[in-house]
Amino acid sequence: MVTSLALCFDAPMQSWGTRSRGVIRDTTSEPTKSGVVGLLAAALGISREDDDAIAELARLRLAVRVDREGILERDYHTIQNVPTTKGTGHRTVVSQRYYLADALFLVVLQGDEDLLSRIASVVDRPYWPVYFGRRAFVPARPLLPPNGQPVAAEAEEILGSHPWLETSKSLRDSEIAKSERVGLRTAIDCPPRTTHAEVRHDHPLSLADGRRRFTTRTVLVDQLPLTDSMITTGDTPCS
Repeated sequence: MVTSLALCFDAPMQSWGTRSRGVIRDTTSEPTKSGVVGLLAAALGISREDDDAIAELARLRLAVRVDREGILERDYHTIQNVPTTKGTGHRTVVSQRYYLADALFLVVLQGDEDLLSRIASVVDRPYWPVYFGRRAFVPARPLLPPNGQPVAAEAEEILGSHPWLETSKSLRDSEIAKSERVGLRTAIDCPPRTTHAEVRHDHPLSLADGRRRFTTRTVLVDQLPLTDSMITTGDTPCS
């Protein structure tokens, strides 16, 4: 039996970097596998040094539906009194850090039922604080509704049927009135030989400080229609 768990990633700011070393810190346009695994590890109280537990989380299949595309923004940072590489003085370092503003994602995890049940039991009562890429980027609403649990379904089935997570009344009303709606972008883990698959270098092998290692995964990017059945008039829970 295939089991999946749907989570809501909603925040004023989110950052999902893949090339975040040095003075330029990037962000992708949807959550990365490494970022999601890191968040789940924090919720479960799993140490960065525990490579086996990190690998177990990384084996979960990841599927993302973009319910609201974020706006790419940039922070300008300066850090003073940074030692020079020669050790002969100090300097000021300027960095540019990108993030997504007002993005909203339906994140679906597919895999081991026991692991997904453990995640569901702690994700809104985490062992360590959870955040979306930076410590200041905290969730704007619960990742799961009360008593949210894994369900027996494929990730694609949940992406295609789960209620739209948008909370803006004006936007929801405008979409309800449209005869032709813009599709919702999706990014789903897929086998390497899938037609039109994209390669992402964000599958974590280790998240330990000083020895972080990643490998590639393949993702199929597509679009789903925003149907009448997905646009509800009440609350928009994630499970």
